[in-house]
Amino acid sequence: MEYPIISCIQKVILYETKARFYIVGSNSTESRFRVLKIDRTEPKELVIHDDKVEYNKLEVRNLLTMIKSGNLTQESKKTDSALIKTVSAFGIAGFVRFLEGYYIILITKRRKVALIGPHVVYKIEDTTMMYIPNDTVRKAHHEESRYVKMFQSVDMSDNFYFSYSYDLTHRLQYNMTSTLPPDLPQQGPAPPPTVFGVRSKPAEKYVWNSYLLQKCREVVHPDWLLFLIHGFVDQKTCCQGYVANEVESEQIVIDSSVTFLEKTGVTSFVQMRGSIPLYWSQDVTKMVPKPPITLDQSDPYAGAAGHHFNQMLGRYGCPIIILNLVKRRERRKHESILTGEYKSTINYLNQFLPPEHRIRYIGFDMAHISKSKTTNVLVRLSQIARKCVKMTGFFVHMPRPVSEDFWKTAEFRGLQGQKTDWGCRQTGVVRTNCVDCLDRTNTAQFAIGRCALGYQLFALGVISSPDLEFDTDCLKDSSHNSLDVMLEHLYEAHGDTIALQYGGSQLVHRIEGYRKIAPWTSHSKDIMHTLSRYYSNTFSDLEKQTATNIFLGLYSPEEGKPNIWELPTDFYLHNKGVRAVLEYLCYSFTQWWEVLVYRSLPLPYEEEKKPTDCTIVAVAPGEECVDSYYDYYRTSEFTSIHELFPYTMSHSVRDYKPKTAKHDSPFTLRVPSETTKDINSQEVNPNISGKDSSSSQLSTGSSESDSESSDVDGTSVTETSVDSDSEIKYKGFQSIKTSERQFPSYSQDYGQELHKYTPNHKDTWMYERYVKISEVCQTPPKREEKGVTTGSIIENLVFPKSVFKLGSSYGVEPPPVNKQDQDIYNHFVFVGSHGPGEPSKKEIQFYNKYLNKFH
Repeated sequence: MEYPIISCIQKVILYETKARFYIVGSNSTESRFRVLKIDRTEPKELVIHDDKVEYNKLEVRNLLTMIKSGNLTQESKKTDSALIKTVSAFGIAGFVRFLEGYYIILITKRRKVALIGPHVVYKIEDTTMMYIPNDTVRKAHHEESRYVKMFQSVDMSDNFYFSYSYDLTHRLQYNMTSTLPPDLPQQGPAPPPTVFGVRSKPAEKYVWNSYLLQKCREVVHPDWLLFLIHGFVDQKTCCQGYVANEVESEQIVIDSSVTFLEKTGVTSFVQMRGSIPLYWSQDVTKMVPKPPITLDQSDPYAGAAGHHFNQMLGRYGCPIIILNLVKRRERRKHESILTGEYKSTINYLNQFLPPEHRIRYIGFDMAHISKSKTTNVLVRLSQIARKCVKMTGFFVHMPRPVSEDFWKTAEFRGLQGQKTDWGCRQTGVVRTNCVDCLDRTNTAQFAIGRCALGYQLFALGVISSPDLEFDTDCLKDSSHNSLDVMLEHLYEAHGDTIALQYGGSQLVHRIEGYRKIAPWTSHSKDIMHTLSRYYSNTFSDLEKQTATNIFLGLYSPEEGKPNIWELPTDFYLHNKGVRAVLEYLCYSFTQWWEVLVYRSLPLPYEEEKKPTDCTIVAVAPGEECVDSYYDYYRTSEFTSIHELFPYTMSHSVRDYKPKTAKHDSPFTLRVPSETTKDINSQEVNPNISGKDSSSSQLSTGSSESDSESSDVDGTSVTETSVDSDSEIKYKGFQSIKTSERQFPSYSQDYGQELHKYTPNHKDTWMYERYVKISEVCQTPPKREEKGVTTGSIIENLVFPKSVFKLGSSYGVEPPPVNKQDQDIYNHFVFVGSHGPGEPSKKEIQFYNKYLNKFH
């Protein structure tokens, strides 16, 4: 068996002496420790010493005592400053230097935002930046404070994420790909069971603190390294060749009734967005709402685009599906300049690939369709999404081997991807773009994600059909009042985060606008967001880009070198060694793909070479560094259920279900009588609904009399082309009756109808109490009931009796526990640590007696 290695550095304490920084890192239980020593007498160099030794609690305490005694002086005895505890933190983000000495960046506050199986994803809430050299060796520079302020303008508490046990820079499919050969030889006649810990190599293009870790990466133990990503992570119960605004989005659906990924149903779907890979720009010096688009240079052999798509083939496999939302017909050419050049580039690259591996191009004039009064954008996008999802497939891992009949159902007919014994692997990716990859792109990605979600839930057996309705709690908010959205809210928040990072404002035009249900009040919000984005693009883009260049290490300040604000352009910061790059791009005009990447198609080469990129360590079973059970459940610690992240996570019944709804299922279509407000009765604003972020008076689409078929260019997406064997019904906006039975009956699961056996009075009474407690927890008391709280209601349902004796605020005497309870607890801990044992003879007799009732 193989498991990801869990970092043992999850708590950090920095101790300070006049000559050294001592950083003590420990695991969450403080049973394993490591120590870093940083020299403070070097004015400009970073000198780190890591002895690679693991200490226990007593050893590290003795070590700190020895360090303190070695730094005692007459003065330090008076002030107790021989060894000062300075900062407590949760990890080291890295080290950075400007014109003086180095700074250390520590993560001082974190927050749980998601769970992927037993793996916790944290968001950085706060950091601190400490200067390493002491005052006696510090050489001040007058420009140092300006660089520090510029660096700190990249707010690390804004959408930076990390995990101690899960590689966030890779997809779930990559992380669950085995690194060990299935026929791994065992040494010796009867070797003990061996567990392998795997530490994967991160995808550097997504590691935002790669430059900050550059000086210590080869010096310290890997447990000290935390790789940060910048993006958006959220979770509800039911992130990048190189182009601008390139974002990878992964939609994960997990059966969370089982904690561990290998033993439960897991699905994921990956899509990405990115700018058009051509040499183009917009002149921002002109004060106009939409600066003109120009092609800066000709690239007849598509060298840059070929390099970009070669990287995509290596990471995702094939087919690469391009969904281009840029306008195709305009009275005055603006966006359409890019469309023609983009199509020509794809056609050139496809000449040198076999038909089964070629890039699929779909051109969809979303701006033109949104202006039509008879056509709905989301309906058309749903058709395209169904085609795209079936062409790439999606990742599925089931707890038991999957039979061939599973994929032969009518709903899965035509679904591509590599089928495996345990499910399916996604091959290829959908790449969506408009001009700025914000508003239109986010709506299109929502349509694709909605289609993929239907297939994911169907594969897990949650719903009886992969067709999801819009007016359900799962997809959107049918009350439109206080309740939030689920899938729509996730994509809106996802889009807002990207828009703020890239454009300086939230999304200007949202999904409800393209659905033509946006209220008139949204018009003022659109205006404010437009003005905010225009101001950001015009006045603050340069400052933001300069700070990012400093943070990522693209520019390193040096004495005698021009300051970054004195540079006329940052082109050469992003394109170092331009001559070498051009020589690489012109190496071959026909073979734009790498041989190893081509040979692994349709599978991604990145997953094929994973065994060579990962560090594999053999460890003993139950070793803490690979024991996800202990790391997640913390059986030795007191845990309050109300403080657990799964308890506070958004819940479909508690947070989304309308009060008058008759069904708890979030996949049930909500009729108007179940909602507090009828969406269909809202007045549609034809002037703002569906208007895209790139439209302007200077760039207008063609007349609405054009046929709909002309708005989709490239790969056919008509209903008949999706699946020739069965008719696919697109019911995105129709009110249909959902299946009453979406889950298998007891007889299908257990073989007998259990309702034949009536429970006794005690069991019924206990069950009713738990039902009442659940209702109280999910339904807050009404406002008019003054003085009534959830806690007071629960007190009337349950009868807690404290068994603690009298104590004080400094300590409490533990209560007496009888032997029977101790035996139950010890047995529970033993089963959790060693697994269940063989049933006793009495238990076997009881089980046989139970079976005899049915036969």
